[in-house]
Amino acid sequence: MAKVLIPLAEGCEELEAVTLIDLLRRAGITVVTASLTDQHKLTASRGVGLVADAILDDVISSDFDMLVLPGGQPGSNNLNADPRIHSIAKRLHSTGKAIAAICAAPLVFASSGLLQGKKVSCYPGSLTIENQPDISISDQAIMVDDNIFTSRGPGTAMDFALTLIEYLANRKIRDEVEEGLAR
Repeated sequence: MAKVLIPLAEGCEELEAVTLIDLLRRAGITVVTASLTDQHKLTASRGVGLVADAILDDVISSDFDMLVLPGGQPGSNNLNADPRIHSIAKRLHSTGKAIAAICAAPLVFASSGLLQGKKVSCYPGSLTIENQPDISISDQAIMVDDNIFTSRGPGTAMDFALTLIEYLANRKIRDEVEEGLAR
């Protein structure tokens, strides 16, 4: 089964982080959450405490099928300020593996130069055509351009997770997870 890295930064959007982690794991996908600091515990944007599985430095060289970045602020800025996150995104993208970001987190991929010529979705205002003229910004809930997955924000987290499940596993598993959610 696929293996996914979800870095957790101080101030990340908890609804996005927890929804992505939960649904991917329901699908049988191996999810490794990793703290950017040397502490497993961190506080999300609304004061919710989260505990990462690992410290990023301990898993940075591991092989992953996808990098998934939860958004929120200041979480997205903290991810963007960490050169290790840029390095992982570039490494996975250059080998044809998928990268995904929701809310304000597509900013990280833009800063890494991975979104040039791409169509992306993001939290309104987190990327602008004035600041990123080489990126096509969509108001769609979820955007997939090659192996880059982006989504708008907390309200799209569940559908985004299901989209990632379909990509990483298959439509049958996605449907099974979705059915279990009584949607």
